[in-house]
Amino acid sequence: MAMDLQISEAREEDIPLLLQFIRDFAEFEKMIQEVKVDEESLRDSILDPENNIHVVIGRCHGEAVGYAAYFFNFSTFLGRPGLYLEDLWVKPQWRGHGFGKAILLHLARIARDRNCGRMEWAVLDWNQRSMAFFENLGGRRIEGWTFYRMERDALDNLD
Repeated sequence: MAMDLQISEAREEDIPLLLQFIRDFAEFEKMIQEVKVDEESLRDSILDPENNIHVVIGRCHGEAVGYAAYFFNFSTFLGRPGLYLEDLWVKPQWRGHGFGKAILLHLARIARDRNCGRMEWAVLDWNQRSMAFFENLGGRRIEGWTFYRMERDALDNLD
């Protein structure tokens, strides 16, 4: 278990680190071409209390080893909020030491404290290691659902 891990909310001085983590994560997921964010837009989004995006950074002996980004949604079926895990990233050299699990457990405590009915996330279908990680912790695949997305161009063309 990651005994020496400190998890804290991202602060303004963490923005350059967070941007690098996002790029590293996107590179791993073979989606680097999708990254459009820069420090200014990241700072504006993360630090604006009106936005519903939260980021935690895990540090071991002062070194940043990973992060998670999440937001709260709502289930009309449950009548309760939910926590949606957008990103969970641990640097490759720090994997296998319990840091990903510790960050996920931190988010589970937040979800319980906020009276969330569930916690959800998506995993790329080729990422067997992540699927095994989440399933090992009690996560389960939601069969019968397919995720959809509208990119900005599609949103703009709806009018």
